[in-house]
Amino acid sequence: MKQVDLNLFVIFDAIMREQSITAAAEQLAMTQPSVSNAVSRMRHAWGDPLFVKQGRGIKPTPMALRLWQQIGQPLEQITEAANQHKFDASTSKRTFRIALTDFAVDVLWLPLRAIIEQEAKGIDIHAIPYAVNASSLLKEADADLIIDISPTPEPSLCATKLFDNDYVCAMSHQHPLAGKAIDMESFIQADHLLVSLSGEASGIVDEVLAKQGLKRRLACTVNHFSCIPRMLTNSQLITIIPRPIIEHSINAKDLFITPPPFTISPAPISMIWHRRNDRDLGLKWLRENILKIVEDELEKSLKH
Repeated sequence: MKQVDLNLFVIFDAIMREQSITAAAEQLAMTQPSVSNAVSRMRHAWGDPLFVKQGRGIKPTPMALRLWQQIGQPLEQITEAANQHKFDASTSKRTFRIALTDFAVDVLWLPLRAIIEQEAKGIDIHAIPYAVNASSLLKEADADLIIDISPTPEPSLCATKLFDNDYVCAMSHQHPLAGKAIDMESFIQADHLLVSLSGEASGIVDEVLAKQGLKRRLACTVNHFSCIPRMLTNSQLITIIPRPIIEHSINAKDLFITPPPFTISPAPISMIWHRRNDRDLGLKWLRENILKIVEDELEKSLKH
């Protein structure tokens, strides 16, 4: 039986995590030439290029991604067995990359930062853009955690539900349709505002309408949530939007809301991470604190 050099898997894992040979060398306390030599040995032993140049960085091949999915969790288990001490937030220097929308940043970042300043002064949290590519962000280690609507379940992903986003129809109090229940005909004829993170001029509402042979006019699209209240209060636009996103404007009586004239299922918002990191005690600490923030600070608004 051919002997396998387990050190290559450790180096391979570091490169996949960092997406950089230089950064992997720094993490492993090795020289860059040593890591490059290890990559050459990997390519020879495993019969694949593994990493190809992309701009100034590198991109893993499909074979490298498949291999990482297979070895990620066993390496985590070995590391956990070798290091019996628990994750210590007070001394950790971790950086967590979290993909989420501007709405989620508005809700979570300040209370999460407060926890860090009190309990974990060395931990950094970096928000990265998120559209609709949850699986690839996690598989390619571009993000440690994603907070948004759960994607189609995959064996490689884990998720914990945070709350349901119930949809409402929102508009200015000065809108001609404000102050009453809206019917389908009036809804279709109105000018609509859509938040599109992907850039597509279509959303879940359009899918529901299409099943009924109907189509609305998308008069305006935006790529973030924070501008929605101001857009609605200063225009004749209406929108279908998850209630928690505009909860503050509703409580301040800045907007009129009414149920949509059709049934639309709530959107479950979840924390999503890759299964290879399921035993990562640092990531577990982060998830537990985010869940606590949701339970403590959003409980009242989510009951509406």
